[in-house]
Amino acid sequence: MKKSGSSESKSPSQLIDARIDELGGWRGEMLGRLRTLVREADPEVVEEWKWRGVPVWSHDGLICTGETYKNVVKMTFAKGAALDDPAGLFNASLEGNTRRAIDFHEGQRIDEKALKALIRAAVTLNRSKPRKAGRNPRPAATAAKPTQLQRDDKGVVLLSGGNPQIAKGDGDAPVQAYIAAMPGWKSDLGKRLDALIVRNVPNVRKAVKWNSPFYGIDGKGWFLGLHCFSKYVKVAFFRGASLRPLPPGASKDKDTRYFDIYEGDALDEAQLGSWVKQAAAFPGFLAPRP
Repeated sequence: MKKSGSSESKSPSQLIDARIDELGGWRGEMLGRLRTLVREADPEVVEEWKWRGVPVWSHDGLICTGETYKNVVKMTFAKGAALDDPAGLFNASLEGNTRRAIDFHEGQRIDEKALKALIRAAVTLNRSKPRKAGRNPRPAATAAKPTQLQRDDKGVVLLSGGNPQIAKGDGDAPVQAYIAAMPGWKSDLGKRLDALIVRNVPNVRKAVKWNSPFYGIDGKGWFLGLHCFSKYVKVAFFRGASLRPLPPGASKDKDTRYFDIYEGDALDEAQLGSWVKQAAAFPGFLAPRP
């Protein structure tokens, strides 16, 4: 397997390039081919790098991921259960109500025409999806929806969902640059969350990694991360499964739990502060220093 260089300051697309190069062999070739088909099916697709190293393709919402395991390369479609699959491509995660996946094995032929049709259908579904039933209406955004490579009034690149593209770095300064670039109401929320974290963990260490602020303790790793999406800000607790009560959002990673904050939400600072204190007490997620 080839060794990649540092991931510091790389874009999501560059990180995916590096992953394909690292894998090598049939898995690298398979992931590279699947990525090409996604781009051909949707030239406007946005590439992202999430969940500690998973290639993600989005267009008005998540389309699919490209996960690699020892014996398979897996494409997981976020809303696959709602898609027509006349070619019968889906062969994994068939028991759920939302996701569907395709496991590709070594030497397997790709039905490229059917796969591209499935990708386009996922994009169409994303663009036509109604608001989820039972969720309270949220105030309409006052600014145009950010898109990949859109820039804010300070010249900061806004990626998918309006997430600021800030150079990786250690310390408070890059985190404050990220917060200042968060679009609209999210910037005030970012300031509030940052102050709450510092208040509850005075010795907190800060950094920006993978276009997200990270909070941690020296010698113990990172316990919390923030990330902007189109309609909400996600607070990720990397050892959230150990918190009580559990943060509401589940993750594919068994240890991580999420808390999503929408515009107009009443923020329970006492509960959030309790989660922050608990999270800081556990061993965190270890990642290289910038």
